[in-house]
Amino acid sequence: MSDGDVLDIAPGRPLWLVTLADLALLLVGFFVLLQANQTLSPRDLARGIAEGFGVAPAPAAMAVSSHGISGFAAGSAVLPQRPDALIAWARAELRDPRVRLTITAGTDGSAVDVDAASRSAVVLAADRARAVAAALAAGGVPDQRLILSTTPARGPRAVVVTLAFAGETTSQGTRR
Repeated sequence: MSDGDVLDIAPGRPLWLVTLADLALLLVGFFVLLQANQTLSPRDLARGIAEGFGVAPAPAAMAVSSHGISGFAAGSAVLPQRPDALIAWARAELRDPRVRLTITAGTDGSAVDVDAASRSAVVLAADRARAVAAALAAGGVPDQRLILSTTPARGPRAVVVTLAFAGETTSQGTRR
């Protein structure tokens, strides 16, 4: 067999058919992904994709430290107790310049635990977070190191303050 004989062999499939088959497989994969996205939570879907590529899942994040205030009256953002212990904890934790505090507030999900003016549970949760942030700021905690957050309804009528690592600042590496 010579080199000329090899060039005379006709391909078994036309080139356009191979391209069409590739496109069809990509479409099938896309529709499978869409269907999986409807039946799985985004976290489960991401974990499944990571496992498919052989990537080890990241460990779940956990709060390093937390403190909070509970016992809010239904529909109220007034602090139910003095925040002295929370202020002392926050000031002690913020001595480390690499951390921030996240203030997360929630409502219990009932029809009475909503903001009176807007009838919104999210607005009430935000008001509770702002009330705690204002109390912390009045106690000497720098407000630029506070992050406010709300949670979906169906939790306790409470505000939880968690410690979060924010990373190194540029000025820390240049001390002399």
